[in-house]
Amino acid sequence: MLKQVGRTFDLLDNLIKTHPDKPDIFAIKRNGKWIKYSVKDYYNLSYNLAYALLSKGYGDLDKAISISNNCPEWNIIDMGLNMAGMVHVPVYPTLSQEKFTYIFNHSDAKLIFVGNDFLYNKIKPVIENLNHKVEIIIINKEVENTKLSLLTSISDLYQIGLNVKDKYKDIVTDIKKNTSPNKMATLIYTSGTTGTPKGVMLSHNNMMFNAYIHAVKQIITDHDKMLSFLPLCHIYERSMNYEYQYIGISIYYAESIGTIARDLADSHADGFCGVPRVLEMMYNKLESTGKDFTGIKRIIYEWAWKLGNNFDNHNKKKYYLFKIKLADLLVYSKWREALGGHEMLVVSGGSSIQPKIIRLFNAAKLRIFEGYGMSETSPVIAANSPAQGSNFIGTVGKKMEGTDLKIAKDGEILTRGPHVMLGYYKDEKTTKKVIDTDGWFHTGDIGNFVDGENLKITDRKKEIFKLSAGKYIAPQVIENLIRESPYIENCIVIGENQKFTSAIIIPEYERLHFWAAKHKITYNDNDDLTINSKIIAKIHSEIEKTNLNLSPHEKIKREQLINDKWDISNGLLSQTLKLKRKIILNKYSNIIQSIYKIT
Repeated sequence: MLKQVGRTFDLLDNLIKTHPDKPDIFAIKRNGKWIKYSVKDYYNLSYNLAYALLSKGYGDLDKAISISNNCPEWNIIDMGLNMAGMVHVPVYPTLSQEKFTYIFNHSDAKLIFVGNDFLYNKIKPVIENLNHKVEIIIINKEVENTKLSLLTSISDLYQIGLNVKDKYKDIVTDIKKNTSPNKMATLIYTSGTTGTPKGVMLSHNNMMFNAYIHAVKQIITDHDKMLSFLPLCHIYERSMNYEYQYIGISIYYAESIGTIARDLADSHADGFCGVPRVLEMMYNKLESTGKDFTGIKRIIYEWAWKLGNNFDNHNKKKYYLFKIKLADLLVYSKWREALGGHEMLVVSGGSSIQPKIIRLFNAAKLRIFEGYGMSETSPVIAANSPAQGSNFIGTVGKKMEGTDLKIAKDGEILTRGPHVMLGYYKDEKTTKKVIDTDGWFHTGDIGNFVDGENLKITDRKKEIFKLSAGKYIAPQVIENLIRESPYIENCIVIGENQKFTSAIIIPEYERLHFWAAKHKITYNDNDDLTINSKIIAKIHSEIEKTNLNLSPHEKIKREQLINDKWDISNGLLSQTLKLKRKIILNKYSNIIQSIYKIT
């Protein structure tokens, strides 16, 4: 039976009591090898870091930023800061210098932990122009870099802490004893799709309550290991990380986002957290694998593929179960072998995922459970439950125990409970806008209940727009349907104040290349494909398939193909891979004007 704790560092003390000899609470892939950190390593290094920070004069509610990829040191920093009474401010390594400058200044950070020399060089110009001084600590210091060798490393802090342990041990004990669960533990800046980042203040109890509530829904145990690759600076992956620590699960950090499949295989992991875009890429990879087969192998693969895409978890008829078992023997088991051989538990969040992906993965025993949350709610609001065997595809499951959930008259999802943030840092006005006088947090999302209890998200309140005829359009719903086409990589639905709905489409060019070759279409580059009449007709036929599922006013009347890439680096996607609508609409304003020029 899991024991609920009130402060982040209680997890650390609990681990040393329950799993003192666990050799791999963390592991990280470096230069092709797994480097493991035991529970004792985690415990001792975290305490040494706390002692060192106090010896350097840092203390109560001082802010410390971390800019790093996922690694065990991130966890050690997290625990060490909180045991020193400080506030952890994790920041995405991929932000622009403008965003770095804003967060560094707004947070009042006195200390910055930087992952490596590349990141240090990236933020150095920002640091030199801040309105206050900060100290830099390098996590992975390159000894041959003479400039970095002059900076303090985290290893230096470990040693300092070890040297001053006797002096500060009792002080850390007192800090821990007197730390209220309601004290701010972290400050998280929203990656945001709407402009200036907001600093979300979360207490120890916000995060520990939330992690515990979804930990008790799990079927994985302390004998399992999970691969981690989503950024820990985002509360979604961080909360799952705390959940794993609650249970005593080993956490293996992937070498990079591009090595997920290999790292799953090498670590023999039992699952991971994903976002729909990552799972879509895995799905597309599995689909394209079948295209390489010929003859009876291709027939079998396509049969199993179709069966999986329509998998019904609730169908218990013997003949149906026999077909699933046969497909597993012939196809699905091969997928698992390529990913390490284990059946898996996969958590999906961040945005809605196509039902066919959940069905296929579930058929292959790579079981996806979808949840829903926000940074402001620590984050989970609702989730499907592995322990309860509930996986209602198309919904994000039931509300979390100990919380309240309701739908406002205008369809907005409201939540209330111990998971709701303390507020926005230095922004009481905006805090009052989203948390009303009765304690309800207004999510800005639109939804409804299926069967009276399973929550279904339909769109973002602020993203719904109105056609000139007065009809409302929920773009995310339509975009998710459009992206079900294997020939479309991404899209944005447009039409605010216009007579009809349209879309800007980024085709899946690799698949189009095969299609073009099959139909003997010649071209020089992808730009040629976007203006080729046969390609345009092919994509239009895919749009027409989507239109079959839409109301008359929702149907896409016109679409424009573009040869472009939307990603985090060019600022068109948020850190959680959501469309930054305002920026995208501004970028393609000329295209939008041309679409509606002749109406």
